[in-house]
Amino acid sequence: MKYAAHQKGALPWTLDNIDFSRIDLERIRANDDLMCLLCASAFVESGSDLYTHNLVAHYADNPEAQAWLRDHWEHEELQHGKALATYVRHVWPDFDWDAAFRSFFDEYATVCTSEELEDSRCLEMAARCVVETGTATLYRAIHENTDEPVLKQLTGHIKSDEVRHYSHFYHYFQGYQATRRQGRLKILRTLWKRLREIGDEDGDIALRHVFKFRHPEYLADDATFRQACQRVHAFVRHNLPTQMAVKMLLKPLDLPPRISNALQPPLTWAVSRFALR
Repeated sequence: MKYAAHQKGALPWTLDNIDFSRIDLERIRANDDLMCLLCASAFVESGSDLYTHNLVAHYADNPEAQAWLRDHWEHEELQHGKALATYVRHVWPDFDWDAAFRSFFDEYATVCTSEELEDSRCLEMAARCVVETGTATLYRAIHENTDEPVLKQLTGHIKSDEVRHYSHFYHYFQGYQATRRQGRLKILRTLWKRLREIGDEDGDIALRHVFKFRHPEYLADDATFRQACQRVHAFVRHNLPTQMAVKMLLKPLDLPPRISNALQPPLTWAVSRFALR
């Protein structure tokens, strides 16, 4: 069964819908840690074409998934990167975005390889659900806790996209489960592995290159860099929509409702306690 998608090439929103000249510069400039987080997110989103290339090759057995990844997901992710980059440029006009992104991408390309994907196409779809959970909850946290109107509008668009992306990856995961079923233990291990990788690799790489060009003093020693990362992560940790995250993470396990409901309170506490530590 085909999964509904936008018409090829169509985007649910565009940069023309956002008036960046309305940014309340003084309000957002006062929150330097949030700006560093936005810039790091923009770096990762702007490198989505590399990840798409890897995924399209990985799913050679699934033309429908390939078409959605190539014709929709990639374009929407790159638009996220372009929109966030435009926002950063307006707020930090003296920030050398092009040089900083090139520096980031040179390192990111060495770790964003097809070898990092799960051998099982089914399990890689489960892993993608984890990544989309992370981005959806990140942008919802920013959206619900910023008082800068343009950023609120922008993150409103992005969070909606990311939730929809999660639904697509989950749909394809279910398709593989129907014919090449993976056990819950394997799925759980995959979810946990990808959850740990989100902050341990991509996030640190992106922040390191933001700091390299915005706050080079943070890179003087590892302890200072880690402290700066913790300050940036603190915003997400304190505002993460944990119930939403837990429900999205549990969904690929397909647990009986009674067990899923029983697990949600302790897992919600655990996510709120340990997320992005």
